[in-house]
Amino acid sequence: MPGQGTEASLTVDVVFWVLAVSSIVAAFAVVHMRNLFRAALFLIVSFVAVAGMFVLLRAEFIAAVQVLIYVGAISVLIIFAILMTGEVESGSPAHSLRIPVGILAALFGLTAIFVSVDTEWRILDQFIEAGLLSAGATAQVRDVFSNTIPWIARMLVQDFVLAFEVASVVLLAAIIGALALIRER
Repeated sequence: MPGQGTEASLTVDVVFWVLAVSSIVAAFAVVHMRNLFRAALFLIVSFVAVAGMFVLLRAEFIAAVQVLIYVGAISVLIIFAILMTGEVESGSPAHSLRIPVGILAALFGLTAIFVSVDTEWRILDQFIEAGLLSAGATAQVRDVFSNTIPWIARMLVQDFVLAFEVASVVLLAAIIGALALIRER
């Protein structure tokens, strides 16, 4: 984290709130924009804000992957597909489920807020002070949190290699499907 002491806390808090508000505002703009191209641009803003949140959580590798894959690849693919379609300005037509979906989204949002406020968020030091972790487990947890890149690499290449390969095949199928949809007949 930048700096030490009170200014570090204030700086991190300000950066967090700027990223949080910009991500939420951009997400609402994605949903409410009638112009699909502008909605895709707001989606990129939301993805970048989420990557900033990962940096605040000291998960730099995940932040880099977020920027490379979501901002760099998926957003470009979405913009490419939007520009290849004819009616960018018209947007999505209104449907009869707009109000029920809005109510469901509001209930989901309120539930998420209630759960995050009501949850007792324990941090590692509280587990150590309470004696819930052994000395070996504490050292291992501190080792994982000190540098996450080797742990993520080991999990992707050894433990979850099948899921990683399936995800790549699904992404390839999505790209082929998108190209098949936009090609001229």
